Amino acid sequence: MMQKLQRFGGAMFIPVMIMPAMGLLLGLSNTLLNEQMVGSIAAKGTIWYTFWKLIFDGSYVVFQNIPLLFVIGLPIGLAKKSKSRAALEAFVIYMFFNVFINSLLSSSGSTFGVDFSKDVGGYSGLASIAGIKTLDTSMVGALIIAGITIWLHERFYDKKLPDLLAIFQGSALVTIVGFLVMIPVAFLTCLVWPHIQEWIFSLQGLLKTSGAIGVGLYSFLERILIPTGLHHFIWQPFAYGPAAVNGGLLAYWFSHVAEFANSTKSMTELFPQGGFTLFGNSKVFGCLGIAIALIITSRPEKRKQTIGLILPVAFTAVITGITEPIEFTFLFIAPYLFLIHAILAGLMTAIMYAFGVSGNFIYGLLDFSITWASTWQNHWATWLLQIGIGLGFTVIYVVLFRYLIIKFNILTPGRESDDVESKLYTKADYKEKKLGNTGGDTSFEQLAEYFLADLGGAANIQDITNCATRLRVTVKDPEKLESEQVFRKHGAHGLVRNKQAIQVIVGLSVGQVRDKIEEKIKSVG
Repeated sequence: MMQKLQRFGGAMFIPVMIMPAMGLLLGLSNTLLNEQMVGSIAAKGTIWYTFWKLIFDGSYVVFQNIPLLFVIGLPIGLAKKSKSRAALEAFVIYMFFNVFINSLLSSSGSTFGVDFSKDVGGYSGLASIAGIKTLDTSMVGALIIAGITIWLHERFYDKKLPDLLAIFQGSALVTIVGFLVMIPVAFLTCLVWPHIQEWIFSLQGLLKTSGAIGVGLYSFLERILIPTGLHHFIWQPFAYGPAAVNGGLLAYWFSHVAEFANSTKSMTELFPQGGFTLFGNSKVFGCLGIAIALIITSRPEKRKQTIGLILPVAFTAVITGITEPIEFTFLFIAPYLFLIHAILAGLMTAIMYAFGVSGNFIYGLLDFSITWASTWQNHWATWLLQIGIGLGFTVIYVVLFRYLIIKFNILTPGRESDDVESKLYTKADYKEKKLGNTGGDTSFEQLAEYFLADLGGAANIQDITNCATRLRVTVKDPEKLESEQVFRKHGAHGLVRNKQAIQVIVGLSVGQVRDKIEEKIKSVG
């Protein structure tokens, strides 16, 4: 079950990886459309306004269509065969699902307790999906339909029909079966989902009044579940789903940021739900403190090598919010350090929220800077307070991690013996696997060849997917794997083994490496 959940979490990351870049564009364009910040050049009707409104509308389309991204992205990550066809099937079947809901509610909305005459959005419980007015099942509905489609795809895609009916094989058969299955699924959704929406609306009210304690617990859970890959189930329903507000917190933020920027009310009053998008502060201020602690506790003769290893991954975490490289550097050496990291992350966000900090702070410093710039005029004091609290926690991280590493002689990078360090933590190795992959497909090809051999060859791979930085592989025989030292020598950050469930920590190029591995598996099969 854990293997399946980890694989599912990795697949969910496929559409998520599109969003940070679009979020940055959205925040930048929204800032440059604010007349109070850039002056009359941003007035409606100017060339400046027309251009940046074009950029805003284009980047916002990603957040307007989050369910579509997930319904298409999940099959790409989870289908074991013909992934592109599975994605197309999922889109078509999802359209069937929403059209059937539209038809049922248009004719019998009162039977299901739904006023289908209301406009979409707000607290109507309704949404528009690809131009179809339907129930707002958000990411939850998309994931369920994608899951059903994947099951149908694996069961019916390869089914052989009589020659006379051969035209209905493959994707045609899957969509036909999906069409029939969606009729009862749509009916059950109309029957059940309005009641779930009532519960969600109640939960939203609870979250708004949970205060700093709830925000801190949420951030703690988001961090502590990183090693399992299940942290996606904590933050994604809030960021992209209806757990806090309809349509997700990110879409809500970007659609209201101009209103927030022009108000002098406190950010927690304007956006109380935004406490659940503060967990990125641990990625910026926490990882900075961890990096400093790892460097200053390294042996003097190895400090230069340690800086070469730690600075790139710290830079990645602080700027982009991708934290696995630095967190996994110490996680499996001393798990209790990671527990302390998660506790400090929770405390940091709880204190920030208690002092009025709220907003879009999910990713790294690039994301933060756009939020700050967009709202600086009326909220600069809040952001300075946030930075002050964050840097205060950076100092706490440095002092506490330094003390524990020295007290218990934890063999973090730069503290191992010469022979181990030279193989496991050299700058050259790091550049090859992380930054050195700029030489085109050759580097990806070589990494894929190494990792596939280290995993026991193509015949030993049962299935493979990835999240932001890790290959997630289910192998048939764990005994055929090479040692962690071999994986590291070949360019991995590390290796996590849990029976047949294997995680190879690769870095930000993991998607390209996985593609090359799958190509090699297909060529062998």
